[in-house]
Amino acid sequence: MTLRRLSAGLVAAALFTPGLAACNAAGAPGTSASPSVTASGTATATSTASGTASPVAGDAKQALLASTEAIRGGNFRFSMSGVGSTAEGQVHEPSQSAQMRVSIGDASSDLSMTLDVIHAKPDSWVKVDLGGKAAGSVPGQQSLNLGKYQHLDQTRIKGNRNLGFDFDKLDPAGSEVLTQGITEVRQTGEGAYAGTIDVSKAAEAGSLDANVITALGAQAKSVPFTAKLDPQGRLSELVIQIPAAGQTKAQDVKITYSDYGNATAAQKPPADQVVEAPPELYNLFN
Repeated sequence: MTLRRLSAGLVAAALFTPGLAACNAAGAPGTSASPSVTASGTATATSTASGTASPVAGDAKQALLASTEAIRGGNFRFSMSGVGSTAEGQVHEPSQSAQMRVSIGDASSDLSMTLDVIHAKPDSWVKVDLGGKAAGSVPGQQSLNLGKYQHLDQTRIKGNRNLGFDFDKLDPAGSEVLTQGITEVRQTGEGAYAGTIDVSKAAEAGSLDANVITALGAQAKSVPFTAKLDPQGRLSELVIQIPAAGQTKAQDVKITYSDYGNATAAQKPPADQVVEAPPELYNLFN
């Protein structure tokens, strides 16, 4: 199998790397969509005179647009999942900190990776662990300080969607961008919605890989989704149902949010577990 340099937009909260997730047991490279975030919960819907929840489409879209406002507060937990990739973490804007753990591949993969990323402004660290029989073939593997928290040079990760975090854009999954692309929506139950999203304009959303959007072609204009809101009308789950296109298999990209207002500050790694990141680490993610 050919090992490609790891890249692909992870949300500032989910470093999803299709090139690595695509390394399966057979060693065949491919492209997979990045994950999304989910959380359980339902919201009270507006009822009609007959007592059934069926607001007009405009009301349903407005409810979803409004559901992302709480994310801007920067105090929540999230998760994202897609084929071969998962991410979970928390954002705590009051302390200017965030943390996420990303897993790519599994025990059956030729190559798997876990990343533990911590941001505590103005510092950032990442701990990398590799698995699978191809782990030794990763470029610069011997210099990667595996198992240690590597202190990152902010000048080298600014704007890097894999290693950086922008505290001016607090949502790793970019759900606000995604909901703005809704082209059709209907309420399917209490706090539950379904419809379609134009993801062609959502490349900046961290949960979707730009390469996947390109591969979808015209299909990107109308991608099915489902969403759930919690009792306070806040987004708790968004599932983007990516159709098959090119080398991309059909899959669900799931994003969840929970613990609004109850996240905690990320803890800095112990000093005895920290080393400075070598050039090989930046090369791996650029």
